[in-house]
Amino acid sequence: MGLKIGVMLPLGDGDGPGGGMPGWKDLRAVAEAADQNGLDSVWLADHFLYRDPEGRVFGMHESWTLLSAVAAVTTNVEVGNMVLCASFRDPGLTAKMAATLDEVSGGRLILGVGAGWHDPEYEAFGLPTDHRVGRFEEWLEIVARMVRGETVTFDGTYYRVSEANLDPAPPHRIPILVAGHRPRMMRLVAEWADAWNTAWYGAASDKVEEKLATLREAVKTAGKPGGAVAATVGIVVRDADQPSVADPDPRAIAGSVPELAEAFTAYQKLGVDHLIISPEPMTPRSIERIAEAKQLLSK
Repeated sequence: MGLKIGVMLPLGDGDGPGGGMPGWKDLRAVAEAADQNGLDSVWLADHFLYRDPEGRVFGMHESWTLLSAVAAVTTNVEVGNMVLCASFRDPGLTAKMAATLDEVSGGRLILGVGAGWHDPEYEAFGLPTDHRVGRFEEWLEIVARMVRGETVTFDGTYYRVSEANLDPAPPHRIPILVAGHRPRMMRLVAEWADAWNTAWYGAASDKVEEKLATLREAVKTAGKPGGAVAATVGIVVRDADQPSVADPDPRAIAGSVPELAEAFTAYQKLGVDHLIISPEPMTPRSIERIAEAKQLLSK
């Protein structure tokens, strides 16, 4: 199978037309452009708010609700979160939500999850910031076992469930993607994940290659065969022919469509299975250019 190409969808303040807050119609237009132009996946971040180093606060829509809506208006693309914050939702509830959204999408869900990191949103919504990875370890085991068909009884330090299962059960195995890079997280990736993500980057580099090596080592240590966990990488791509975003990412890849295709090919040569692109700006035209570059990969 060739390199998969997916895109992030507009979610928060700054992502919409003119740098404002996107509405549903804006998000839907980008998702439908990806679906209709041959891209492989669409993704939504999962934050309640974001506070930058200068103290400015940016609002966000709730991502799972929007992902369900995206699943209902698309046909071909896989849909996922990059990534769901485990602290925001109970593990049993998350497993039930995943099974239901997978039904809505016709089996196109990738369940992207992570431990969370942004303290300001935790503090604003009264969530605990301690032992994030320890909490995530218990959360992930419960979710993974439930979506893979088990009836789960678990009595941990942070979470407890008793004979929890999914009824109705999804008719197939929902793939789980875990984002992380430190040793404890990489151990959990190797133990429970079908895919792993590292982000955000520009052009392929030695740093990316080093991250991919940590995945291969974790999988080897876990005794799994090579390729058992798909490698996904998040990159930023800018269309210089459209108005610039308010806070452009210095890592963004900017260039012609053939140059974008060359950048994608460089990642493919590193062994990346799936690129998840954050476009600047997040418009249907940006999606069309990315799709044009993807088409060049097969020629």
